[in-house]
Amino acid sequence: MTERTAISSGDRAEQVRDLLRRSIAVKEKLIAGHADAAVRLADLAVAAIAGGGKLMLCGNGGSAADAQHLAAELLVRLRPQVERDGLPAIALAMDSSALTACGNDYSFEIFYERMVRALGRKGDLLIAISTSGRSPNIVRALKTARALGIKTAGLLGGDGGAALAQCDEAVVVPDHETGRIQEAHIALGHALMELIEDGLLAQGVMRTGP
Repeated sequence: MTERTAISSGDRAEQVRDLLRRSIAVKEKLIAGHADAAVRLADLAVAAIAGGGKLMLCGNGGSAADAQHLAAELLVRLRPQVERDGLPAIALAMDSSALTACGNDYSFEIFYERMVRALGRKGDLLIAISTSGRSPNIVRALKTARALGIKTAGLLGGDGGAALAQCDEAVVVPDHETGRIQEAHIALGHALMELIEDGLLAQGVMRTGP
């Protein structure tokens, strides 16, 4: 039993190492060919905030959690050494009452579209996070934003799906494993938040200090 447990433990440890290697391999692909797209996406966000607009972020499941995570980095604080005012960012899935009301009264598919129509204004930026780029509610939100003159951006995966064509800028993680794409998305998200903060600091848009 002890030997069998040790072998099982070794196999599981190798499983962890393999998962981490796959995660690193995906990020190496991003390093090689997608950093410029991330910079362009960050520039869209800087322009939106500098112009008096806000960021709206949306996603489903883990991507909804990523949207909330990244919005919080701007609303509160990203780096302890940079004291500044909060920046205007909202995760569209934060209101569970609105989300469930829309799903019950209309459909979940139109929820983000409805939020964009209600809360979005020209000059804002919608950032959609989707591992496949195929979620109907994400695609509808992006189409609606563009129709309203709102800039659109995506953190996508695979081939970008239908969402890619609706994005003014996008970083498409070149992989099809959901977990690895999500890990890349949050790493990219943190890079984007730093670029946004640095860009706004360089323009003197943010008030800094305690």
